[in-house]
Amino acid sequence: MSEHTERFRKKRHGSKKLDIFVFFAISILYMELVLKVFCCPSFFNLGLIFMALFSVSVAFLFKLFCSFLSKKGNRIIAIVILSLLFLLFSTQVVYQKFFGKFLILFSLIAGGADQVIADGLIQSTISAIMTGLPAILLLSVPLIFYCIWGKRFISAQKQNWQMNLVIFSCSFALHFLTVLLVTVIPSANEIYNGVFDPNLTVPEFGLLRTEAMDFKFNILGLEQDITLDPITSGDNSSDSSETSSCEPEVKREPNVMDIDFSALAENETDEDVKMLHEYFGAETPTYTNEYTGMFKGYNLIHITAEGFSPYAVDKELTPTLYKMMTEGFQFKNFYTPVWGVSTSDGEYVGCTGLIPKSGVWSFYESGSNYMPFCLGNQFAKLGVTLRNAYHNHTYSYYHRDISHPNMGYTYKGLNGGLTTDQIKPTWPESDLEMIEATAGDYIQSEKQFVTYYMTVSGHLQYTKEGNAMSKKNWQYVEHLDCSDTLKAYYACNIELDRAMESLLAKLNAAGIADKTVIAISPDHYPYGLLDNADKNDTYKYFNEMIGHEVETNFELYKGIFILYNQGMEEPIVVDKLGSSLDILPTLSNLFGLEYDSRLLMGKDILSDEEPIIIFSNRSWITDKGRYNTVTRTFELAEGQSFANEEEQKNYIARIKKIVDNRFKVSTLILDTDYYGKVFQQESAGSE
Repeated sequence: MSEHTERFRKKRHGSKKLDIFVFFAISILYMELVLKVFCCPSFFNLGLIFMALFSVSVAFLFKLFCSFLSKKGNRIIAIVILSLLFLLFSTQVVYQKFFGKFLILFSLIAGGADQVIADGLIQSTISAIMTGLPAILLLSVPLIFYCIWGKRFISAQKQNWQMNLVIFSCSFALHFLTVLLVTVIPSANEIYNGVFDPNLTVPEFGLLRTEAMDFKFNILGLEQDITLDPITSGDNSSDSSETSSCEPEVKREPNVMDIDFSALAENETDEDVKMLHEYFGAETPTYTNEYTGMFKGYNLIHITAEGFSPYAVDKELTPTLYKMMTEGFQFKNFYTPVWGVSTSDGEYVGCTGLIPKSGVWSFYESGSNYMPFCLGNQFAKLGVTLRNAYHNHTYSYYHRDISHPNMGYTYKGLNGGLTTDQIKPTWPESDLEMIEATAGDYIQSEKQFVTYYMTVSGHLQYTKEGNAMSKKNWQYVEHLDCSDTLKAYYACNIELDRAMESLLAKLNAAGIADKTVIAISPDHYPYGLLDNADKNDTYKYFNEMIGHEVETNFELYKGIFILYNQGMEEPIVVDKLGSSLDILPTLSNLFGLEYDSRLLMGKDILSDEEPIIIFSNRSWITDKGRYNTVTRTFELAEGQSFANEEEQKNYIARIKKIVDNRFKVSTLILDTDYYGKVFQQESAGSE
């Protein structure tokens, strides 16, 4: 065969190869679609178009990376890229199966992976891997194909600088045009240019675009361009200044502090801070009510209970919790939305009255901010010296050793103030042992105190062998006519009940039970009951527990807020809507504390304020109805109506603006240390 013929044969054979750019484009879009199928609530939406366009723009970049070296060198780079893509997508599948949300880069940097390894969650992680195995196997296809057949069928030629410039220009141009398309579609623009949330951006724009946004905003620290939607003053609440017709004797006063927002805005040079001054200056406050100061001078024990729910309370199994739930305040329509960093964000919401910023550990980030409305700091202003916080798991988990002292508490956790002699290091640890080890720190007959607990006994996994508390209390549930998974869930919550039984006994022994208020709410719903291995019946344990097929956008998050004082003569039934975001202002009002209701995103449930329950995906519930952002539909509440379609449309638009603003404002409060700027003298004094 002549040299000319050989060159022609090679050229003809090479022309049949698929260019590496096309392979990357197909592979990225394929992996995005696999992730969307297995981990996102809906498949067919505009996100498919954006996902495809962003995938192609990234493929151009990867083509560029594989064009500088020889064929062999470019092939190695391609294998590295495909391996990293497989690792990235597979990790997200496992994390989503474990926590029901997408992993943020901040969690890796802050030590989230180390915590999983150090704290006995390996079994849970293995379970999540097995659950996500079908998706993981599918995600491996591009890498396997390229390693076996890439050399034969895919071309990765070295390119000259002119061609590389063209490739880069194509990537930039396509990305620019895609972003432009996103901005002209209101529903997509709302997510893309709103407060960053990977659980919203992944289904809409794909994982790779989300990772780029995460890196930009939360790793590099580049600020988002946040603007607030204008809402006419007074439109965001009912007219609480009016005395309600059923309580004419109650004098209403605004829950505000002496803050001149106009003067602050006039003298402010930071545009974000100035925008916040203007926003809060236009906000309508909540007003005092018949319950204001009801518990003034009382002690407070505030508890965030891991994975707790109203279905964990039973007259026979958990008699103490049942007594507290039925004989105190009865919040009939209370919700506990789940947020991006599960437990830590759940704590943050209940302790600060703010919505967590997506992409970071908000509680940890707030550790360097001035947080005047956290209950420890509010009680400190009253001169209360017994201010303690406890956790019966690892002391530094989620960096609570930074966030919790900043709330005004002396903080202790396992191996940080609490020893393994006091609390046995099982998984999970005992709430009862925590109460036994700590109650003596603050229960004194003559001194007022405020105490905060983060429990752990109710943590997943909900199996007899995988949960030390379930195993400990198994004898009390083994007779139940339900699945072993539910038995395990009920059993581990029995430990919380025993802890409350012990706590009440100690308060009574000290003669201060009647002067002590106990507030208990979950960090999140028990997502450990999700059966992610069964995509067709993921919520079967919830269906079994509730007694009907659970509605997954709203009802799944139906929560519980126990607010109990032994001295109450009769229970107080509250039908009004409320959520964990409202806990802090509600307690602040009940204890007669000085706070400014305009500066919190939650509102006093007992006030006349228009109720709005906000979910992490921007869905919401009001007394008028509920809006589902997944289906983009509004459902009227029973007995409610609008005069016409236009009135309903305007109402939905108004509430959506309020919800969007509260996300944005919460982010800016965290990012700018806003409270520290408003209360400069107090902030300086606390350092």
